[in-house]
Amino acid sequence: MNDNRNDKYTNDELLIGRNPITEALSSGRSVIKIMVAKGSVTGPAVEITAKAKKAGIPVQEVERKKLDYMTSGAAHQGVVALCAMKEYSTVEDILKLAEERGEAPFVIILDEIEDPHNLGAIIRSAECAGAHGVIIKKRRAAGLTYTAYKASAGAIEYLPVARVTNIADTIDDLKKRNIWVYGADMDGEDYLKTDFSGGIALVIGNEGKGISRLVREKCDVIVSLPLKGRINSLNASVAAGILMYKAAEKR
Repeated sequence: MNDNRNDKYTNDELLIGRNPITEALSSGRSVIKIMVAKGSVTGPAVEITAKAKKAGIPVQEVERKKLDYMTSGAAHQGVVALCAMKEYSTVEDILKLAEERGEAPFVIILDEIEDPHNLGAIIRSAECAGAHGVIIKKRRAAGLTYTAYKASAGAIEYLPVARVTNIADTIDDLKKRNIWVYGADMDGEDYLKTDFSGGIALVIGNEGKGISRLVREKCDVIVSLPLKGRINSLNASVAAGILMYKAAEKR
């Protein structure tokens, strides 16, 4: 793998051209998003776009020169797909792992984490802290790209990562399984005083916006990290690591 590309893409995570992308969509391969050159209105491009949208895969229109740069000048035919480095698991896979270990579920939910470095770092911390899996959102969120894979230091190979359409609905399903949901946000109770025993899901919000309003309303408890400096927030992966290890200690 080439680690020196300024755009952080490698050929291992890109599918280039109409036929490979069409085959990937037909086979159900994990595709994070599809980028189509502006003005590509021919039959194959339209067909790929329609299939992607039907499968819930984001489609982004970009300048053709960006695709030229990403593919190092390869014949991309106006369409490029960004694929996952590893196949996604399901929420059921995560809960099954907890059952196999004889442990109460310990799940990390990421509400629109956008930076693949943060995603990889959180997966790394989650695996080290003994979590059973990470749940991410399909749209408007980082996926299992090479950048995330590298930032995880290989943890992606050992920890299930599930991708869901709706985080709020997923939280409702987890709560029906007697899993308490803790959202990391401002104006919550001190994390040092929080009881993280039993089955838990820890929700970490977007780097800038935090947890969305609906997801926050779904949480059973909001927990906060005390901030004693002059800035009012921590990096998402740092906050996630602190809370995960506190939860692991309580468990």
